Amino acid sequence: MPTMDADTSRVPHEVWQGNGSVTLVQGVATTIAAYTPRSASPEAAGFARRVVTAAEPTSPARAKALLLAAGKLATYGSSIGCELEEKTLLTESVIERFVCSSQAGSAPTRRTLRTNLRFLARESLEHPPPRARRLPRKRAKAPYSPAEIASYLALAGAQPTKLLRTRASALICLGASAGLVGGELRSVRGTDVVRRSGGVLVLLGGRRPRAVPVLSAYHDRLLCAAELFGARYLVAGRDPDSHNVTNPLLRSLSGGDDLPRLEAGRLRSSYLVTMAEQIGLRAFMDAAGITCSKRLGDLVCHLEAGDEADVVARLGAAST
Repeated sequence: MPTMDADTSRVPHEVWQGNGSVTLVQGVATTIAAYTPRSASPEAAGFARRVVTAAEPTSPARAKALLLAAGKLATYGSSIGCELEEKTLLTESVIERFVCSSQAGSAPTRRTLRTNLRFLARESLEHPPPRARRLPRKRAKAPYSPAEIASYLALAGAQPTKLLRTRASALICLGASAGLVGGELRSVRGTDVVRRSGGVLVLLGGRRPRAVPVLSAYHDRLLCAAELFGARYLVAGRDPDSHNVTNPLLRSLSGGDDLPRLEAGRLRSSYLVTMAEQIGLRAFMDAAGITCSKRLGDLVCHLEAGDEADVVARLGAAST
C-alpha cells in the first residue's frame, strides 16, 4: 500500500511510492499532508492520509472531501474495535454500518460519505468490490400533440358500431382530459362522470379517491358517453379486472403510418403537460432554479387544498 514519509509529503507536486512516483495536481499533496483534525486520533488521521494518497484525488477540494470521509470512518472503526486497515474498514459491510450510525450525521451527509468511501475502497483495495451497475431510470412517456389526439378522436368516430365509437371516444377523453390509466381507467362507470362545481368531474374510488376535473374541450364527448352507458363501465366491458381489457380498443385506434400507436400512458402525459402549462409549472421551476421535482411532493403537504369549485375553475378550464 502506498505510503508517504515526512520529507516527500511536503512536496506539492509528487507523492512517492515504492517503485516510482505519481504526479498529483499542485496543492493536493500539501492538503493531504496538512490533514490533522482535532476530532480524529493520530492513527485515524494517518489512515485517512494513506488511503486518500492512494486514491490520487485531482484537486485539493476533492482531497479534503475524501479525507473527511476517511477520517470519520477511521474514528468510527476505532470506536467499535476495528483495525485501521484498508482491508478491514473499506469493506461494504463496515461502510454501511458506519453510514447508518449516528456518527455519520444527516441524511445528505450520509449519502455523500457513502459515495466517497466507496470510491476510496475501489481505489485503495487490491481486490475492490465490484462497482454497482447504474440502472436506467424509467422516463415519462412522450405526450401526443393536439393534432395526433384530434386524429385519434376522428378514428374513434369512424368505428363500425355505436358501442365501439362511444367506448373509443371515452377512452381517449378519460386519458387525455383526466389523466387516467390502468385500473382507474377501467373502473370508471358512466355514473362516475358528473356535472358539478361549474364543470365536469370524474369521481374515482380505490386507493386514491378523488374528483378529477375534465378539460373543457372534452366535456361534450365524455358526457354523451356517460349518458349512454349509465352504471356500466365506459371502457372495460363487463369485467374491469380482466387482463388487457383495453387492448382491443387501443388496437382499433392505432392505424396509419403517420400516426403512432395509441397508448394510455402517452394520453396521460398529454394531460399532465396541459395541466403543467395551465398552472405555469415551467415558469415556476425556472424561476426557482429547480430541475427535478422530486422534493416538490414533500412540500405539497404544507399547502392548503382548494375547494372543488376553485380546482375546477383552475384546472378544468384548460383546453387543447
